[in-house]
Parts: sequence; C-alpha cells; structure tokens
Amino acid sequence: MKKLYPFDPLLKHHLGFGIGFGVWIFIFLFSTEPLDIQSFTFNEKLVFLPLYAFAGALLYLFILPFQQKMYHKNGKQWFLVNELIFFSLLLFFGLIIFRLLFLYIVNNYSLFEFIKLFYIPAFLTLLPIIILSRWAFGRYFEKKLNETKIEIKGAGNYENLRLFFKDLVYIQSSDNYVEISYLENNVLKKALIRTKLSSIKKDFPDLLQTHRSFLINKLHFKQWQIKNSKTELILFNDIVIPISKTYLDNTKSRLNFTTN
Repeated sequence: MKKLYPFDPLLKHHLGFGIGFGVWIFIFLFSTEPLDIQSFTFNEKLVFLPLYAFAGALLYLFILPFQQKMYHKNGKQWFLVNELIFFSLLLFFGLIIFRLLFLYIVNNYSLFEFIKLFYIPAFLTLLPIIILSRWAFGRYFEKKLNETKIEIKGAGNYENLRLFFKDLVYIQSSDNYVEISYLENNVLKKALIRTKLSSIKKDFPDLLQTHRSFLINKLHFKQWQIKNSKTELILFNDIVIPISKTYLDNTKSRLNFTTN
C-alpha cells in the first residue's frame, strides 16, 4: 500500500517556494564560494551568481507541471513515491541546467569534476532544506484542512462523523437514521447515523435537497438525466439521485447557477 506524504497542492505557494529556492542558491554560492567562484570579484559575483539563482528558481518551477499532473492523477493525493519522483526530476534536470550554466561561466571542468566538486556538495547542502521545507508546508496545509472539516452529529455519543465537506457526496434518510455517502481516499464509503435529514439541512445549508429523502453536495454533480419522464441527477461514480416535483425548480435553479 502506498504511503501518504504531507503535501501542499496550492500552486501559488510553490511559486513562492521556487523563488525562495533561487534566493537560497545565491546566498549559498556567495558565502561558500565553491570551485572558481572564489576567484570572482565582488562585481562579478553580483553579475554571475544571480544567474545561478534564476536557474534554480526556473528549475523548481519547470517541474511544477509534472508535480500537479501526478497529484491530480492520484485523485488529489500525494504519496512518498511521488515525492521521491519529484526530487529525482529535480536532480536530473538540475544537473543539465547547472552544467550548461557552469560551462558558460567557468568552462574549465569536466562533467565528472563538475558533479564531484560542485553538483553533489551543493545539492547535499540544499536538498535537506528543500525536503524539510516541503514537508513543513505540507504538514501546515493538512493542519489547516483538518480545521475546516465538518462534523455531522448523531443522537448517540459515538455516532458523529467528521469529514471534509468536499468529500461528502450525498445523504439519504432511512426511518430514524440517515445514510451518509462520502469519499475516503477516493473510495465511496457509507456511514449510518441516527439523526434527521432536516437537522443536517439546517446545519449545512450548502447541501441541496432534491427529494424529501435526499440531500446532495453540489460539488459532485455531473449531469441531468430524464428517465420515464422523471428528472434525475447523476453524481460522482454514476450515482443516480431522484428529484421530486416539490424540489425540481429549486434544484434546477441552484445547479444551473453553479454550472454556468
């Protein structure tokens, strides 16, 4: 089973992180002066070292589309293997970009010397910071998400269900209970809680009532369906939800608004 890994999916945060990565490269090179950089004058450092910083930021941003593709392909989940793939890409493309830049600026070391004397020491210094920073950002994002979870309360002391609103698919009443259908790791699951549908509707007005026995999460609406002259909804995983005449106009109005 794949192991989940803390991950911040917000692209704007990674854009900022990429810029920060470039700044850190400039500070590292300016302070440690590896290889021939120590022979640069102060003005030469101000000219050439920002090129390394720009290349580092560009490298991180270049890999972001691959990262986002993996994230969405996994059903908006991030695993340890995905993080390892990300860093493999970072190391591979980093070797190409920094080697070309190094040849342009210095041009007196073989590929082996470049890897041994510059690339490996630099990344052994930079990688731990990137790894810890990405992990910390991921943990913070997960903490903020946990704080936005909703709680559906049942009549019993141990019947409460806590989940993300986006993972709630629909709720169906059954006598004195409601059956809650929700996603967990992109798998549809069900939970039976002793409460009334009207109580849940009052607590969560963003849910849409389509029938006296059904509440749905509009986020999972896929399409309309007319069968035997009756209008129905198709949700995630081709779940069919009935619409009664009482709620038809309101359902059409709210869903048309969200899908236009």
